[in-house]
Amino acid sequence: MSAPPAPARRLPLAAPLRLQRPSDTWFKPALSVAVASAVPQLTLLALGRLDLVMYTMAGSLCALYGHGLPYARRVRTVAGVVLGMSAGLAVALVTASLTHSTAVLVAVGALLAAAQKVLCDANRTGPPGPVILTFVSSAALFAPQRLGQVPGHLALTLAAGAVAWLVCLGPALFRREGPERRAVARALEAAADCAAAPGPRTRHGAATAVHAAWQCLLASGRATPVRHSLERLVAHAEAAVTGEPGASHAGRSGPADPDRLRAWAALTRARGPVPVPPPTPDTPDEPYGAGSGTCAEQSGAYGIEAGRSGAYGTGGGRPDVYGIEAERAVLRGPDGRRAARRGLLRSLGPGSPLLPVAARTLTGCALAGYLCAALGVGRPYWAIVTAASLYQANVTLTWNRALQRTLGNLLGALVFAAVLPLSRTGPLALVLCCLFFAFAAEALITRNYWLGSVAVTPMALLVLEFGGTHPAGELIGDRVLDTVLGALTGFLAATLITNRRAAGRVERALDATARARAAAERAHAASAEPSRPASAEQLHTASAELERARRALTASLLEVREAADTAAGEWWQRALPEQEVLAAERAGHRTLAATAQRLGPRARAPQTRRGGAVHALSIGAE
Repeated sequence: MSAPPAPARRLPLAAPLRLQRPSDTWFKPALSVAVASAVPQLTLLALGRLDLVMYTMAGSLCALYGHGLPYARRVRTVAGVVLGMSAGLAVALVTASLTHSTAVLVAVGALLAAAQKVLCDANRTGPPGPVILTFVSSAALFAPQRLGQVPGHLALTLAAGAVAWLVCLGPALFRREGPERRAVARALEAAADCAAAPGPRTRHGAATAVHAAWQCLLASGRATPVRHSLERLVAHAEAAVTGEPGASHAGRSGPADPDRLRAWAALTRARGPVPVPPPTPDTPDEPYGAGSGTCAEQSGAYGIEAGRSGAYGTGGGRPDVYGIEAERAVLRGPDGRRAARRGLLRSLGPGSPLLPVAARTLTGCALAGYLCAALGVGRPYWAIVTAASLYQANVTLTWNRALQRTLGNLLGALVFAAVLPLSRTGPLALVLCCLFFAFAAEALITRNYWLGSVAVTPMALLVLEFGGTHPAGELIGDRVLDTVLGALTGFLAATLITNRRAAGRVERALDATARARAAAERAHAASAEPSRPASAEQLHTASAELERARRALTASLLEVREAADTAAGEWWQRALPEQEVLAAERAGHRTLAATAQRLGPRARAPQTRRGGAVHALSIGAE
């Protein structure tokens, strides 16, 4: 049973500020942004043009994106971020060169912030999401600019973005399956936690991690022996979540053995070979790969050796067209691309749940900018960025971010005051200080957002020093005032602009879950009770259909929980169908458990004789 959602009007004070364990990959974005920033900044230092650092930093910050994605998808994602960053910067620079009206500049900044928020949320771009894009475009709006300078400044951004793209993809030369291995290791660790302490929280966390691992594998490149072994490991993790904890088969540890899952996770995360899980009734010998005649049991190969011996093909080496490979082909084919475009358009359409958040972003950023301008603050873009950074899925999460942002910026202003004398000892010292804080921000932000903001604030203030020195008191005073005003107006906009669509999203998610559960049950029945003797190829096709149905059901259950949690943190809306959500989750997880054996227990492949021994492709467990 899932835990009841938190009261909608509860605004915590201490919980948002607690430190968490750092991300297992915190060093990747930290090192990437430091290296991607160092190359152009040191080049400009050698040329004596540090006044152009703001434009190269726009491209360098793109190195923060895509670190959780497999390299096949990271190629497109980071390139898209670079182009999106350049497009927002182009609009800001052209606007700044055409007008000096603060009212127009604030309006354009608010519109850009809202558009960047919607596009990043619709495409699930991040972390760090739209705040980096908004920071760059808002700062450029208030930078002195001439129209003839715009092409050159954009060229600097694109050049630095190309360096960031190369930095993000460089590790693929040494460990091309690194992101997939980390995603699978997280799934195994979450499954071990669920098996050791079953409960709503651990079950939801494990289901989320397993689903993320499948999505990572689906987005990866062509099949390799390592990826094939990773698919088996995810199948075992999924069996541990949906099966009986601590179950054992034939005297061996069951798929829900926490110690074994954690041992596999450690080996998967390491640089050595991927562990080869043994076959169990809940995780068939070849859940996604071979067609007739290429099962590891039949070929005598297993794990990596099975991949080398042709376990990705059917019969005489024909490329595998079943299971996860077939799903990859569908996703990358014309139908899959059209479906992705339709989904993106629906998320941006008139009924999208993203529109209330976009309205909050637009209104909050505009109010913050105009209020700061009315009070005579020389850099209202800081208030715009503060307001834009607050908006999360609901009011409660927005309140948490407001606390974190305010505390982090205030402490960061003190850090800037302490480090400013050192940064002014020379150009190289300024560059090194900026690189240090860029690294520290990403190293600390996974502990808590406010801790990362302590490093972000001095880095943002130091960027201004590249164009010339400013009075320290003025910089710190403006930053503190903009932070407070931006947080207040941003949260006020979040409370006044209601999001009544949150409850509607829950209802749509419940309907989608009911349909996905029915489809999974039909697929299970079709694979378990074939109407006539089925070939191995037909059985594998049925198994693949069941796997796709189970993944769709898992995704719908995660959407139900996400929609319910989002709606629970909103204000001014009708009562939520909490009992229906709990019932849908229970029924969905029962269906997942019932279909954990990927093919029906009575379906069998035709028997074949190899070397005098009779082999059969057993489907499920008797």
